[in-house]
Amino acid sequence: MKIHVTGIGWVTAAGIGRGRRRDLFAWGTGELPALSRRELFSDPYPRFGRLDDFSRLGLAGIALALADAGLDAWQQKRPIGIVAETRLGCLATDIAYFDTVVSDGGALASPNLFAYTLSNTFLGEAAIRFGLTGPAFVANSEGGREIECLRLGIDSLRYGDCPIMVTGRCDLAPPRNIPIPDGHAGAIFLVLVGGEEPPPGSCGEIAWDSRGFATLDGVAASSWEELAAARSGVR
Repeated sequence: MKIHVTGIGWVTAAGIGRGRRRDLFAWGTGELPALSRRELFSDPYPRFGRLDDFSRLGLAGIALALADAGLDAWQQKRPIGIVAETRLGCLATDIAYFDTVVSDGGALASPNLFAYTLSNTFLGEAAIRFGLTGPAFVANSEGGREIECLRLGIDSLRYGDCPIMVTGRCDLAPPRNIPIPDGHAGAIFLVLVGGEEPPPGSCGEIAWDSRGFATLDGVAASSWEELAAARSGVR
């Protein structure tokens, strides 16, 4: 089975981007852009404003990728899965929650923050928002294994878990000066579709080789920057 990339979207310090707009991907430096519902969703979505920063970032990346693939609108639930990698997960939210726990012996513990103290919470938000019923999980990434989730997404398609996978990365900046070398804040997600023929709007065929590299149209990539640089134009 061949695997095709049909959409890509990201939020980084360098800006918000999508593949079909031919935006250029870069992690950038400095603060991540503020995310508003109006930038991502045309209709009211009250829950978006209540999300913690990590969940809002991950949901935004998924929304941009699905929109880029033309899969953001739906009438019936769809067997689309999600796999996301992260180095820090919801650590910033965990710290913020426990700050509310330690004051007054836990009497002021925030129920809203508590709801987001799991790294996979935003996958559920995405599933509800976009009618996704496929498998969804978060994997921890370390060092040179930063695009390992692509292999997991490709494997899910090959094993027949679902016909479409959304796979990518989501991380906030390290909280409280926690040293994380080579870490990048932001979210980037790709939409992967299995099939022998490229679907409409395909922007490349992706594979995983024995060396631990992803290849997009035959160009090897071991990082999200290299993968984005290897992305061919929309056909």
